[in-house]
Amino acid sequence: MESDKKPFNPWKRRRARRLAMQALFQWKMAGTDVSTLEKQFEKDTSHKKVDEEYFSVLVRGVIFGVTELDSLFEPLLDRKLKDLGTVELSILRMVAFEMRDRLDVPYKTVIDEGVELARSFGAEDSYKYINGVADKLSESLRSLERRS
Repeated sequence: MESDKKPFNPWKRRRARRLAMQALFQWKMAGTDVSTLEKQFEKDTSHKKVDEEYFSVLVRGVIFGVTELDSLFEPLLDRKLKDLGTVELSILRMVAFEMRDRLDVPYKTVIDEGVELARSFGAEDSYKYINGVADKLSESLRSLERRS
């Protein structure tokens, strides 16, 4: 019996994270609802090179779980949540979601992807901040994985 499951493609997943970060930024800034965000990003010409399912999982997971996700990393911050930039906040929410809910993704990958998003979209040295918070978050959410 042949599987309908598509083979895993890390580049498509990376593109999904980039688009999800942009969608979460738009959601935070404009209050756009999930359905509208998904429709808008489906129209993106590069969307064909994206893991569309993972994009939706990230966007929906963050938006529908935002309060719980914020509570996971807020104690690790050196400033108030409201003082974070929108890009950094969006990235940390995605990192928290993947750390908590996507155990199929190694914690080091989650951290690396968050850092890369911060390098591409964040303030000059925000990648260092994302790296530090994500690493601390992995200590509590992925302690068993970190030991192996």
